Amino acid sequence: MTNGPRSGLTAVSTALLAMSRHLEVRDVLQTIVVSARELLDAQYAALGVPDDHGGFAQFVVDGIDDEEWKAIGPLPRQHGILAAMLQEATPQRLGDVRQDPRFEGWPAAHPEMSDFIGMPVADGDEILGALFLANKNCPKPAGGCAFTAEDEQLLGVLAQHAAIALTNARLYERSRELTIAGERARLAHELHDAVSQKLFSLRLTAQAATALVDRDPARAKDELHQVARLAAEAADELSAAVVELRPAGLDEDGLVATLRTQIKVLDRAHAARVTFDAQGVRALPAAQEEALLRVAQEALHNALRHSGAAAVTVTLARRGQGATLRVSDDGCGFKPSAVRRAGRHLGLVSMRDRASGVGGRLTVVSEPGKGTTVEMEVPGG
Repeated sequence: MTNGPRSGLTAVSTALLAMSRHLEVRDVLQTIVVSARELLDAQYAALGVPDDHGGFAQFVVDGIDDEEWKAIGPLPRQHGILAAMLQEATPQRLGDVRQDPRFEGWPAAHPEMSDFIGMPVADGDEILGALFLANKNCPKPAGGCAFTAEDEQLLGVLAQHAAIALTNARLYERSRELTIAGERARLAHELHDAVSQKLFSLRLTAQAATALVDRDPARAKDELHQVARLAAEAADELSAAVVELRPAGLDEDGLVATLRTQIKVLDRAHAARVTFDAQGVRALPAAQEEALLRVAQEALHNALRHSGAAAVTVTLARRGQGATLRVSDDGCGFKPSAVRRAGRHLGLVSMRDRASGVGGRLTVVSEPGKGTTVEMEVPGG
């Protein structure tokens, strides 16, 4: 078989499982390339995703280190064998790619390649990319190609599943983009409601102070103090919204630090006391951390805007390999019998979708007059 002591079936199964673990497009592409090179025992592997301008939107390689890749230079164009796979959607298996009439040469720093096998990655009639490998690590038959018909068959199976994995990853990223757009729309609405109201009050108070300056200086002074207070509250509201609009902090600082920063801002911006406590939390997969952050933001939004709570507590605690997030308030709560109406109003459906989307679970406990607790558990990874 092509992969040492492991059977071809085991190797393909391992490759497919590896692809299914990733949701980011770049991670999926890299996993496909690494899996293909290991599966066919080749020296080099690459996968190019075409753009609409004769080049490649993404081009991922394995078997070449960073210095070699940098020395090769700009990404290749769609030409030669690569163009044939993209245009004709047919596999290519060559004993020496350099002898093929479609071969157009390589940059000076490009490694030498002879044995070549290429496979289009297609979803129906749409060509998603071109996957190719070179220099199989085995003796080359005289006048033939070291890559066998069996290799071509295995690579075809891998390419079919790669198309599914790549399509799913693109759908996931598109869904995340739509979610972010929805979050921004919500924040824009919240910002308009909160800050605009305070700015309107500030303007009226400033006008009142102006009218009182000459006839009642003492009252004018009181009104100016009110102007200063309203301006500070508006600034805090704006800061809270800006913090939510900057998800980069999650990548740079991690979930605990990001939550702590946002909760400090919310505590300053609202009359309710907002506190945060983290207990032994370890780093989690990026998708889980983002889901936990968004659920925390939604639950905090509900508590601060709708519940009339005097205190809101947020805790994040380690639970096995995962974590548990809990957001509790002492607000008005709601009736369990009204959960459908409350679910629409408070975004409970969205929060449950976020939790289930990363393998987690969301529970909500609430009673009229006894507050609400939103709890989300994730298993880690």
